[in-house]
Amino acid sequence: MDKMLILEDGTCFRGKAFGSLKDAYGEVVFTTSMTGYQELLTDQSFLGQMVVMTYPMIGNYGINRDDYEAVRPILHAFIVRDLCDEPSNFRMNRTLDDYLLKMDIPGLYGIDTRKLTKHIREKGAVKGCIVSSDLSLEEAMERLNAFEPFHDHIARCSIKTPFEVPGNGKRVVLLDLGMKQSILKELGAMGFHVNVVPHDTKAEEIMEYNPDGIMLSNGPGDPKDALGVVEEIRKLLPKVPVFGICMGHQLLSLACGADTRKMKFGHRGGNNPVKDLETGKIMITSQNHGYVVDMNTIEGTGLVVTHKCVNEGSIEGVRHTKYNAFSVQFHPESSPGPTDAKRIFLKFKEAMNAGGPKNA
Repeated sequence: MDKMLILEDGTCFRGKAFGSLKDAYGEVVFTTSMTGYQELLTDQSFLGQMVVMTYPMIGNYGINRDDYEAVRPILHAFIVRDLCDEPSNFRMNRTLDDYLLKMDIPGLYGIDTRKLTKHIREKGAVKGCIVSSDLSLEEAMERLNAFEPFHDHIARCSIKTPFEVPGNGKRVVLLDLGMKQSILKELGAMGFHVNVVPHDTKAEEIMEYNPDGIMLSNGPGDPKDALGVVEEIRKLLPKVPVFGICMGHQLLSLACGADTRKMKFGHRGGNNPVKDLETGKIMITSQNHGYVVDMNTIEGTGLVVTHKCVNEGSIEGVRHTKYNAFSVQFHPESSPGPTDAKRIFLKFKEAMNAGGPKNA
């Protein structure tokens, strides 16, 4: 079936539909990852977005039972150059097309994704829609202009009921802001006893678990839409070690008095170089974020910058000088992507071994 992608500036790309045939609306973003599309599809940080793969051939190893980051994908559409309809992999149990059809996620292939990516880099991430090619451009633009993005991203993907993953080590309360399963797996692999709680859990309830440490997960949307969570994090900082990843990093920074801003087109991919300012070492990291902590707002917050993006100097990590708290913008659990940053989890273990608030 012929479909077209319309951007809010009127730019049109024509291609073929796969997966669900329904129309799609959302923010059009791109990722530079060359592989790991199953993990990307099920990363809840893509809620509200239509994801463009810059690598041309997608679907060549199908979908398997093991590489999910969430129970189901919640992105709004998946856009590729070439769709492989004859995948081959010993773990595969269905094709990408079959999977998106079952999950009711629209796909679009056969468009010039390189041109689309360059357009986003120049103009910034924009609203877009995937609609039937039978529509006129005027009709499509009218529908797109009527589309209103929602602002409760974290609430839409966070769990509703707490659960636990038993372990023999330190007790970690993981605040689910739209977490990737690989974060939970990494904590489990280190032997931690993990209690996963909903995003709106109060600080007092969290402390009832008697945690040795608190993990703030990744998640979708604008961090300033979750100011209620920020207030609870602020209460927790003097009491227990805190470690934030991606959205968790942004919310921790807001809780300390810093500010965040929307990026032009964000960092999404598995090849982002980050410099550890405390060691001087460079890590290649996996990232997925459209907001960043504003460098100009760090002074006076008690935060110091620990990591920077090599490409453009944005903040990739902070730590607090008074409280035992730190965070990173990238994904140290590295799924999909490189494993350079996994040692960040050891830093969390060391923070818990150190105990309460850190002295300046």
